[in-house]
Amino acid sequence: MRVLVFTPSNRMILLFRLLAHVPLRWMHAAGRCLGWLVWWGSPTYRQRFKDNAERAGFTPAQYRPAIGAAGAMAAELPWLWARPQGESVLPRIVRWEGTAELEAALAARKGVIIASPHVGCWEILGQALGERFVDAYGPITALFRPARKKWMAELIGAGSRERRGLQTLPTSVAGVRGLIRTLRAGGYTGILPDQVPPLGQGVWAPFLGRPAYTMTLLPRLAQQTGARVFFGLCERLPRGAGYAIRLMPFDGTALGDPKATPEAAAAAMNEGIAALIRALPGQYVWDYARYKQPRGEAAAVAEAEAAR
Repeated sequence: MRVLVFTPSNRMILLFRLLAHVPLRWMHAAGRCLGWLVWWGSPTYRQRFKDNAERAGFTPAQYRPAIGAAGAMAAELPWLWARPQGESVLPRIVRWEGTAELEAALAARKGVIIASPHVGCWEILGQALGERFVDAYGPITALFRPARKKWMAELIGAGSRERRGLQTLPTSVAGVRGLIRTLRAGGYTGILPDQVPPLGQGVWAPFLGRPAYTMTLLPRLAQQTGARVFFGLCERLPRGAGYAIRLMPFDGTALGDPKATPEAAAAAMNEGIAALIRALPGQYVWDYARYKQPRGEAAAVAEAEAAR
């Protein structure tokens, strides 16, 4: 007889699978309460959040909705990661804007890059794009680093990253080469463009009025393959009504110009990201450490300080 042992990992997986059946509007409501509890309970979090938003030029009235949105983002994870495979509910809760131009670009078979920063629900964006376009244009391909915790890796892998319409590659040189092959073959990929890359994989470029270490991966992919770049935004609608996905072409900038310098391409990309944040400041992840030193450089700075 097989004995089921409830380890901490098993308990977390079971909890997520149970919560995945709770209506999304209830989870979002609970999450917004959680967001405010964290805000008032953590002075460090609250100060970092406020500093990032206010130094970027946003008023409390503009960024205050992001406090609850941060909790809603956490609360929707069980539904995103643990709902049953094969359950296609996205058509019922997603509204689309800008799909005609994106589909025309996909049909041209010259490659498409969809850049989706830390605004709204970028996880839903990837799932929805893959589900909508897989039959006509194949799966959306993205780089993916497995979570460090076993239970989280199992949930994300089986529940989200391995869903129909999604294809993942490792965050390695081999994975980047796979992205290049995908784009040159006319496929499409999704990238989070505002992550802080490791040292040597980015350049310093302005972002919301401050220098930020910015990835060069997306510009290099666009410049080397000729793929067309779109920005994608997935907004959470009020009162759990679902999501609105907007897809906007980003043509005619240094981002896709093979003659542009890495700094110019990165600055153009950051301006595109900033435009999305200005359009929806209440759903940006303001506590994200966007201005931190890149891995490798941070260690070098610490060693230099210690040597003084």
